[in-house]
Amino acid sequence: MTVFRSLCVLLPWAVLSAATASPTSAADACQRIAASVSTSSGVYYPGTLPYPRDVTHWASSSSQNATCSFEPGTAEDLGKAINVISTLRTPFAVKGGGHTTNPGFSSTTGVQIALSRFSDVVYDQESQTATIGAGLTWDTVYAALEPFGVNVVGARGPGVGVGGLSLGGGYSYLTNQYGLTVDTVQAYELVMPNGTVKNVTAQDQDLFFGLRGGLNNFGIVTRFTLRTFPQGQVWGGFITYSPDNIGSLNQAIVNFASNTTDPKAALMITYDYFLSRKSLGPSALVFYDAPSPPAGVFDEFLAIPYLVKNVSTMSFPALIQTSMANATYGSRAIFDTISVLNYSVPFLNAVVNETTFWGSSSTLGAEFASYVVEPFLFSLYNHASSPSAFPPTRANGFTPLKIYYSWANQTSDAAMHAAIRESTLHLQTLAGAPQAPRYPNYAIFDTPLELIYGDNLPRLRSLQRQVDPEHVMGLTGGFRF
Repeated sequence: MTVFRSLCVLLPWAVLSAATASPTSAADACQRIAASVSTSSGVYYPGTLPYPRDVTHWASSSSQNATCSFEPGTAEDLGKAINVISTLRTPFAVKGGGHTTNPGFSSTTGVQIALSRFSDVVYDQESQTATIGAGLTWDTVYAALEPFGVNVVGARGPGVGVGGLSLGGGYSYLTNQYGLTVDTVQAYELVMPNGTVKNVTAQDQDLFFGLRGGLNNFGIVTRFTLRTFPQGQVWGGFITYSPDNIGSLNQAIVNFASNTTDPKAALMITYDYFLSRKSLGPSALVFYDAPSPPAGVFDEFLAIPYLVKNVSTMSFPALIQTSMANATYGSRAIFDTISVLNYSVPFLNAVVNETTFWGSSSTLGAEFASYVVEPFLFSLYNHASSPSAFPPTRANGFTPLKIYYSWANQTSDAAMHAAIRESTLHLQTLAGAPQAPRYPNYAIFDTPLELIYGDNLPRLRSLQRQVDPEHVMGLTGGFRF
């Protein structure tokens, strides 16, 4: 396929996150927190364990050296720490799984709060719910629920944290059947910005609305209570193709997106370019929520000549591990996203062109460039009984397309961010629907809030002022209302 883009001038950028901590203020906060909390919690400093685990992120560019890390063991202890932070106005960060690629969103030079001790999974058979600690990753949750024959709506790859995905929306292999993760939340254990602990349910109409997609603007969630669903063996796995078969693959994607009506079927397509190999590597992750799919659902993908095929009947946790999402663990990285209403072969050809153009650019020097196509049923947003912060509209079945670059050197950060912004703008123009909401868990750090939350933004800003009048959550990073 002909690559026709021209390389633009790549401009510098600046990270927009919480202010850099004063060493004196942060050290004072660490000492006060240590003195105020119970023995269920711990404060740790550089050179001690488990400090490295607390500050390390999936993308190395998202990590910073905090003055100390704090592992709360109870929500009440976390509330005490928040009161110290609020009093001293100390910058802080909250880390669950640590999978964000936005610099400063869950890291700090101040107090790093690590939620790793919130690691419980409690299944309630009577209510058909599971209460899940915010410090877990989804693959751990799936493994814990498997003996009960149930599952929850969560991430599609290993290593993704419960907290970030659940607060930002949550697309899943089960979304066509049950909705987004936010559509299945029954309750939040929330440490409010004033340090009090509150159990938030649908009875708390405004706050429940805000937490369902509104990220960390209203406090720190320590536990989520989610609806569970029956889960048996599934069919699926990973198929990689030769670049020579891109045409057949793109046609199969369009046919699947246009014609599939079975909510048990799900698909992810990745177009990956590896600079070291100087080659494009297209692949498909296929999923069916039963031991085998009906004839016709994935026949086109299975008929295309492949390089590697790892598709079979297996448990849901085993299927999650077939993803190659951790292949670039520890690299510098950034995500961005567009929203797509309809897939066409010309548009997918343009996605392939972007992958090849940016991935093969020796000027840019990305070690890895990936474009991930995620078609869902048009009815994916019809599973909620009440509105949520995200998505701001449920009238259109827009779906996210993730763009992901990784690289080695910090000196390349500005160029990578500029390049991914340019590619995002180009593809969103081609896709149409420029006002379709952007998925906050994929969106680059300077995405305008209007593009994420649309008409919900005034309500969210009003709620933030009510819940956090002292702007305590403004001391941490993230998309701020």
